[in-house]
Order: sequence, then C-alpha cells, then structure tokens
Amino acid sequence: MATPDIIKEETKKGNFVEQIVAADLAEGKNGGRIQTRFPPEPNGYLHIGHAKAICMDFGIAEKFGGVCNLRFDDTNPEKEDTEYVEAILEDIAWLGFKWGAIYYASDYFQQLWDFAIRLIKEGKAYIDEQTSEEIAAQKGTPTQPGIESPYRNRPIEENLRLFQQMNTGEIEEGKMVLRAKIDMANPNMHFRDPVIYRVINRAHHRTGTTWKAYPMYDFAHGQSDFFEGVTHSICTLEFVPHRPLYDYFIDELKEGKDLQDHRPRQIEFNRLNLTYSVMSKRKLLALVKEGLVDGWDDPRMPTVCGLRRRGYSPQAVRKFIDMIGYTKYDALNDFSMLEAAAREDLNQRALRVSAVLNPVKLIIDNYPEGQTEELVAINNPENENDGTHTITFSRELWIEREDFMEDAPKKFFRMTPGKEVRLKNAYIVLCTGCVKDADGNITEIHCEYDPESRSGLPGADRKVKGTLHWLSVNHCKPAEVRLYDRLFSVEDPSASDLDFRELLNKDSKKVIQGFIEQYAAEQTQTTYLQFQRIGYFTYDKASSPDKLIFNRTVGLKDNWSKKV
Repeated sequence: MATPDIIKEETKKGNFVEQIVAADLAEGKNGGRIQTRFPPEPNGYLHIGHAKAICMDFGIAEKFGGVCNLRFDDTNPEKEDTEYVEAILEDIAWLGFKWGAIYYASDYFQQLWDFAIRLIKEGKAYIDEQTSEEIAAQKGTPTQPGIESPYRNRPIEENLRLFQQMNTGEIEEGKMVLRAKIDMANPNMHFRDPVIYRVINRAHHRTGTTWKAYPMYDFAHGQSDFFEGVTHSICTLEFVPHRPLYDYFIDELKEGKDLQDHRPRQIEFNRLNLTYSVMSKRKLLALVKEGLVDGWDDPRMPTVCGLRRRGYSPQAVRKFIDMIGYTKYDALNDFSMLEAAAREDLNQRALRVSAVLNPVKLIIDNYPEGQTEELVAINNPENENDGTHTITFSRELWIEREDFMEDAPKKFFRMTPGKEVRLKNAYIVLCTGCVKDADGNITEIHCEYDPESRSGLPGADRKVKGTLHWLSVNHCKPAEVRLYDRLFSVEDPSASDLDFRELLNKDSKKVIQGFIEQYAAEQTQTTYLQFQRIGYFTYDKASSPDKLIFNRTVGLKDNWSKKV
C-alpha cells in the first residue's frame, strides 16, 4: 500500500494518471486499495503500443503498492489461440513485470450469461434478427437519432427462447444478436441499443464447445473489472466514448449496491504510434501470413518479441516509453527516439568487440611472419567491473574496406598511402600502398608498423588522428550479419492512400558476410554487443557455433535523419 508521502509526491509531480490515482487514495476511495489489470486479447503478439499499456498498468500498481492482474479478453474464439497466450506471458515477464493473478474473460461467461438473462427479463435487452448492415444503417448519426429495430419490443419469453437457441448451435452465425435496449436517440451512439451477444460456432481455446453465444467487448470488459475488484481500469483514448456505457452496465449489474466509492474507474491515455511502423494487428498479421516479414519476431516488426530479437533490452523499451510520456492527445512518435533510448541504454551494458563487415586484407610487411601477440581490450569503458579480454594480433589483418582510400581528401583521417593511423589497442602503422586485381579492385593494402608504439608502452603516447579496428585473419570467425532498417519507406504508412504493402522499405534488411573476433563468438545469446565503430548487435536466435548470425540493433549514430 502506498505511503502518505508517496501519495503526496505523486499528486504533485506524477503523470496525469498517477495524479488521479494519488488523489483517489488521498480521498480514501476503495479503502486505500489499488488494483489494475492488463487485458490483452490473445489473437496476436504484443507490440510496442501494448508495452506502453503494460508499463502504465503494472507501473501504477508498483508505484502505489497495489497489484496488477493479467486478464485475457478471450471472447472471440475465431482469432484466439494458446500460442498467443504463452507469447504474451513471455513478453510481460521480459519487460520486467510480475502479475498478481491470471484471469480470463471466459472465467465469467456464466456470470455474463446470467446477467444478460436478467436484462432480458427486465425488458432491457432483446433479440434482433436484422443483418449487421441493417443495424448499422439504423444507428443514425451523431446529430440524427437512430431508428428503432422492428424487433425491439418483441415479447420477453420469445427473447429468452431465442437467446437460449443462440447458444445451442441451432442459430447460424450472423442470423441474430442480443442487443441492450437503451436509447436510440442518445447523442452517444454507443448507447443506441448496442449489440452485447453474437453467435460464433467455433470451439473456444479454453471452454471448447460449451458456448456458442459470446459476449461483446463492451459487455464483458467492465463487468470483468467489477467481478475482479479492479479499482482503476486504464485504457487508451479510443475508449473515451465507451466510458459512459462501461459505467451503465456496471450500474445495471450492481443490483442496488452502493458503488460510489467502490466502482472501477476508467481512465484513458494516448496510444503509442511510431513512425515508419504500423500498429494494426490486422496489418501485422498480413505481413506475417503473406511472408513479407520473417515471422512475428522479425527484427523489423514493432512487436515486443521482434524488438527482443533485434537486440533491444527491456530497459531500453521502458526508457523510450518514459521519454514519450502519457498524455490525453494522440501523437506520432519518432522512431529515432526509440533508437536513441537503445543507444543510451546499450552504451552502458554492451560488450565491446571487433568485427569487420566489409573486409579487405592489410599486410604489415615488417611484422615477423608467424608471430602473434595477445593484446588487451577493455570490455566496456563505461563499467570497469566488466573487465578485459585479449585479442590476437598478427601480420595479416582484416580492416574495413571503407577505412582505406588511395587518393584521399585532406580531412580523411583513416588509412591512405603515406599517412599513419593507429590500429586500436595495437600499433601505429604507416600505409605504403595497395595491390589491385586486373579490374582495378583493391585486394591488399600494405603498411609498416612502429614496434615502439604499442598501446600501453611508454612511447605509445605519440598522437595520430585516425584509429581503426581490425581482426587477425587467422584468428577470427566468419559471421552472417543482418543489417535492419525501418520497415516502411514513409513516415506514417497508416495515413497513406496506398496499400501498406506498397510502402514497405525494400532495403529494410541486408545480409552480408563478415568476420567477428573469437571472444565474441564465445559469448551467450543474451549478451548485448557493440561492434566497435559500427553499432550495437545481438546474436540471432538461429545462430549456432557452426553458423554465427548477428542482428544489428541500432547504429552508433542516427544516420537516418541525414537520408531524409
């Protein structure tokens, strides 16, 4: 339970949701109890928008000493599966949160059914046999009242009989629905006799074929909150117009009980929308089903499992969500902010290793053939406790092809004939020239080293302007490196008139063959890596000792803004 000091502090400085919760606690509502819930539908994998909701729902409970339960909104057996349930549990745990209990909307199917029966008996619900199109047409507009259904005043006994038949398998899908009888002239169109039950003749992943009639979200959600004792039902802004209906059904359900201080309170915040991404489950599912991405955990996907596979840490995701905050208006968040959060986080935790992605051979002509040295490399300059490791130096090395230019401009501070550079953790070398093949392609670069210039030696403080990373040709491992970029080529794919498939970035994935130092190959797949001077990388889940595969999480700098 939150202390008075926490309540007082959050009332002043917290985000607006925290301020509301703190004010409720200060007034003694709900007996000082805080209980939230995260209610995903198990019909797909969680994306970063869900991560924002998770941070809010679980974060509020943590901050105020309450509990956040997990409730699966499994009211649509057409789209739901235990695969998604397991994935959701994994994602929440990965983000670092713990739920109090696990519930399912299907736990309340009998209670919801009984509630619907009571509404029918009280003349507050009826069976409608119109098509969904006819019902929609009769709803009216925000400025014009709706038209009552011709079935609105059918006898209660007939409604009860038909409702029972909806659940026996006698009624085809779409043939009839149960609607709440409220007010067809209400300015809030959600009150215009909303559908509360429909027929779905599919087996449910938990209840099998017990039920054929299933409650709609608006009918199941608030009641589930009430059954569980939720104090604060926190959701996104699209549910603002649903809030009066949420309260209406709870008022009907309470049967005269005083809920003024003990009713679930719905609070809405803005959704997370990300540039160069889509958050629609329908579109994400299409990308997966049509093979346009490599599964739900493709590192280009905005799914939590995709971010994990790409190499984002849970702390980076939570840092990004803290950066964008919670408001009462929707906005489009820049993908570069997510990358900035990753850089800031990974800079503190990533192991520094050497990799060469576009190799060309560098030969040190005056270095003894067959000789090797073990040089010391710092694992992480941000954390001394991470220690050091050794990297092997020899006469023949790989360097990045981009680090050499035969005819270089004045401000090119990498390798060029007649100039010196330092090989990181090793020696200063003087480039003496290069060898080309018949087509003019550079096959070898030659240099000479200064034996007195090794890093750490007394005379090694001689300054040169360039420092290059390298690998010993005979002491490194081949590796497949996957360079990922934004999935879409336009900032807001959802705002385009074109089909989202036409907006995919054709260069969002590039696969190249490079080399990695032996020490990196020995790390576990949970290790975050920085390829020095290149970017942050992680092992792909398909990586093995026989085939090393690395995914780029993010570059060391934001180069995207320069492109656009």
